[in-house]
Amino acid sequence: MSANCTVAPAAVPSDAGVAGVGVLLSFIVTAAISLLISASLVFQEWRNNAKPSVLRRKLLNAYSDQQILTGIGLQSVGLAKTATMAPYHFFLVWMLSLLSMAVHNATLLALARDFRRDWVLRWMRQLLMFANLVLSCVYGIFVLRAVQRGLNDTTYPIACVWDPATEDGPAPGSTALSYVGTILTIAGNVVIFALATWYLHARARRFYVAAQVVGLLLMTAFAIGATVRVALLADAFTHKAPIPLSDAGEGDWSFGQLLSVGMLILPLVSVVEILRGEIKCAPPVAAEYDDDKQLLGEGQELRSNTNARTRPEFQPNPFWGSQTNLFKK
Repeated sequence: MSANCTVAPAAVPSDAGVAGVGVLLSFIVTAAISLLISASLVFQEWRNNAKPSVLRRKLLNAYSDQQILTGIGLQSVGLAKTATMAPYHFFLVWMLSLLSMAVHNATLLALARDFRRDWVLRWMRQLLMFANLVLSCVYGIFVLRAVQRGLNDTTYPIACVWDPATEDGPAPGSTALSYVGTILTIAGNVVIFALATWYLHARARRFYVAAQVVGLLLMTAFAIGATVRVALLADAFTHKAPIPLSDAGEGDWSFGQLLSVGMLILPLVSVVEILRGEIKCAPPVAAEYDDDKQLLGEGQELRSNTNARTRPEFQPNPFWGSQTNLFKK
């Protein structure tokens, strides 16, 4: 379906699938729970508590997976609907993706040692992070183009920002601020991704706790900013969308909205199974581990025959096996 970029519709239909009250609340509540658990785990490590919390780590891992997978799925749906989705809804999806990215990075600070146990889990996580980054950058470019042409508060489909036949909208007074803010957000995402990649794979112990605390505070501020932006913009909360909507479906509690909120309970099932003894979870890799000792049996990836003076800086790379460089043989 091609976008109609010649005549702007008088109003656009609501899109509860990406901006419904249940969808927004599920993102926000999951983010709040994940940040609180991450903070508690980081605080526990800061106190050098020798007994790791398996339950909180399992719960945080489940919420982290749910957050990033939902974010990737929501962005994919938005890109598939560029011919019909208004810039208002497109921007909300981008804010939710930024929220999911910030929360996932915060959970990574608390769970990095869990992922170091298995290269499959670690590189699956890396792949999801990269996919989320690419989608977020694509969204940022669309938003940047919409701001440049003054179409961010119009009813044209978001695909029309690339159509030269579309008439430019009026330039708002905050165009320069929006333009700079969008560029800084895209650049910040790339920098944070690079730092998160280093943190996930490096074996460095220096400033470990300091990196956790500073990173957690930064990601929390990032998540709060995205949440406030969504709360002030979404019609589901304010009932004052920046563009005219033909209906009020985004504020209705339909089955899909209830399902989105109900999915928050799903990770609790694993906690109950752990408490009942039906699932056993390995503890995280110790912060001060010995490379000459096995962690999970013969051939475990953290095992190294090198002495402490020549210990590799990075975790083994499964694609070309280097332990001295993350990207080269």
